[in-house]
Amino acid sequence: MKILRNKKASKLLAYYATNFGYKQPYQVLVDATFCQAALQNKVAVEDQLKKYLQTDLRCFTTQCIILEAEHLGQPLIGATRIVKQFSVFKCGHEGKPIGGSDCVRDMVKVSKFIVTTQDRSLQHYLRQIPGQALLYLHRSAPVLEPPSKKTKDIASQKISSLLTKAQKTLRKDPVHTDILTNKKRKKPKNPNPLSCKKKKIVKNGKV
Repeated sequence: MKILRNKKASKLLAYYATNFGYKQPYQVLVDATFCQAALQNKVAVEDQLKKYLQTDLRCFTTQCIILEAEHLGQPLIGATRIVKQFSVFKCGHEGKPIGGSDCVRDMVKVSKFIVTTQDRSLQHYLRQIPGQALLYLHRSAPVLEPPSKKTKDIASQKISSLLTKAQKTLRKDPVHTDILTNKKRKKPKNPNPLSCKKKKIVKNGKV
């Protein structure tokens, strides 16, 4: 079952990479709610995600996420320690920090992140963004969410657009035009050998 889950996750990640420009090493944006769930379920975040996605990745957080977790105090002490282990991605709110979920909303506008969060309202927001990869914990198991209908529609439109451009390019070449229309180019035919008269040999002025 675990192998099937990992294969499914790899296929989903390949889908996001092919259609929406995600690249290795994949950037994972981790918030404090995810770290809290990981703590409760004894999940080593980065190691578990690498095993699940079977690829190279880097986990990031932001200063806004850390400051919010610190501000919440005792209930998130453990989660704060975990989230501080990750590299801090410059979010642009330095000096004027905002809420963690608001920071994530801004971050996904400027870079390709796989967002890990247990925040239901943030999850709902991210699902409305075509091509946004979302990951959460189901008990102790990471789950990369399948693409939404909106995401699939956008991907299909991109593929259709690329095919249309390719067809227009090929139509400019007569050889490729024949391929597209399933027509064979006519070549000059050699004369039927049976219909050709044999050459007459002339010897000493006589046929």
